[in-house]
Amino acid sequence: MGINHFILALISFACLLSFSTSTNAPPSLSDASSPTSSELYDMIEVMSESPSPFAFDGITLESIDNLLRILPSGVNPALQQICGNTDHPVECIIATMPFLDEKTPIEPLSVLKAGIEAMDNQTKDALAEVTKLSMDPTTPKNVVPILQTCIDVYNNILNSDQKSFEAISNRNLVQLSTELGANVENILGCDNAFKQAKLESPMKKMDAMLGKIISNTLTIGLDMVHF
Repeated sequence: MGINHFILALISFACLLSFSTSTNAPPSLSDASSPTSSELYDMIEVMSESPSPFAFDGITLESIDNLLRILPSGVNPALQQICGNTDHPVECIIATMPFLDEKTPIEPLSVLKAGIEAMDNQTKDALAEVTKLSMDPTTPKNVVPILQTCIDVYNNILNSDQKSFEAISNRNLVQLSTELGANVENILGCDNAFKQAKLESPMKKMDAMLGKIISNTLTIGLDMVHF
């Protein structure tokens, strides 16, 4: 991971936080896999909870272009272009930047790999959180089986991530599309299990963030990567 990119990501977070009107802190995580994961979660949480359009220093931010004007200089134009063609361009930039080495050419395939790494990292954080909840003696017994469903969901995502990397190595676009598409369905599993039980999912915010990263990787993998 490039040091400058990581520093830039942290500075970006400070800028985004300054114009957020949300006062809700993200849920605390235990045993987070890395500081990068925690910062990434915070950044995307700010974007998820802020009103739209955003406002900063009297500037109305109605588009990705307007938002990029307030970000620190140094965001690679190629990354802006690639992420600008996804459904969640801001999350795309923030998620992939920490995983893009300074010497790595910014192209769809490298951004896709970075997106899968970000997805994998965030899924591990979600898995740690849901495992913690399932082992908590204060968790209602009727909720534990639902949490186990979530554990299975996150393990499935991690498995698909590894298969996606294998598909990239083998230049197998069909397999890559299958695995990326599977994660779109996988991420719905945890929240759907809670909805069926008519309960609010404690993983809802983390799943929403993961869903955006997954959506972006699918778009990049299907529409922009060509072997």
